[in-house]
Amino acid sequence: MRAAEHWSDYELIDATDGNRLERWKDTLLVRPDPQVIWKNERTSPLWDKANAVYHRSASGGGKWEYRRRMPERWQIRYGDLKLIVSPTGFKHTGVFPEQAVNWDAYRRLIEGAGRPVKVLNLFGYTGGATLACAAAGASVCHVDASKGMVAWGRENAAASGLADRPIRWIVDDCAKFVAREIRRGVRYDGVIMDPPSYGRGPGGEVWKLEDSIYDFIDLCTDVLSDEPLFVAVNSYTTGLSPSVMEYILKTRVASRWGGRTECDEIGLPVTATGGTVPCGATAWWLAK
Repeated sequence: MRAAEHWSDYELIDATDGNRLERWKDTLLVRPDPQVIWKNERTSPLWDKANAVYHRSASGGGKWEYRRRMPERWQIRYGDLKLIVSPTGFKHTGVFPEQAVNWDAYRRLIEGAGRPVKVLNLFGYTGGATLACAAAGASVCHVDASKGMVAWGRENAAASGLADRPIRWIVDDCAKFVAREIRRGVRYDGVIMDPPSYGRGPGGEVWKLEDSIYDFIDLCTDVLSDEPLFVAVNSYTTGLSPSVMEYILKTRVASRWGGRTECDEIGLPVTATGGTVPCGATAWWLAK
């Protein structure tokens, strides 16, 4: 497992009994995590000092209970990137901190390429991966079906001093956009996919990862350049093995361009115990 160990403004302080206690700069949040099935005998005293706790609803969704004064929005830093944090009604905050380990990997690949690199970031959310790629010198096309998330990504770019970088911000259904790029003859050296387990496009299109990911990866092979650099597929679906995604990349991408494939889990280190909480998985196709 690769752990996102280089944060200073984020910390997973403790994790027990279905919940995480997290520090987002100076703000403490408690959020549910179905992976945290263990119960610690000793827990951090900071649980009682949380600014807000997210409670799931039995009928779906949930809401925040605010216990102490806190800002509605604030910035955190990861290296030279600045990201705006704001608790949403779906328990998320606008940042998936475990993805920082992949942001670092994208930067290494782009900086090591020794040539101009075009990256397509699909299901781009609030733009952490987009900013990492742009900071490394790539031109990036960021696509997400949510107008609000794309606007949030633009704000993050401005906060990080990257507003003038070659980034296209697109609000669209990802599959439809990729199909149009293929017809237009637009090609990319790197493709990042960070799809949700379940979602709907702006026109009501239904996305379910297990049913859609094979066809989607297959589609994206035709948007790769003649000398592609990498393809990365992230998953938060616990029932889908990382090896399944790697197998698809092996049969659809490596069979055409050579290179190699690999997969692993990504996670967050827990300060209280020294363990690591798994937070998802990534499968890679790499040219070298």
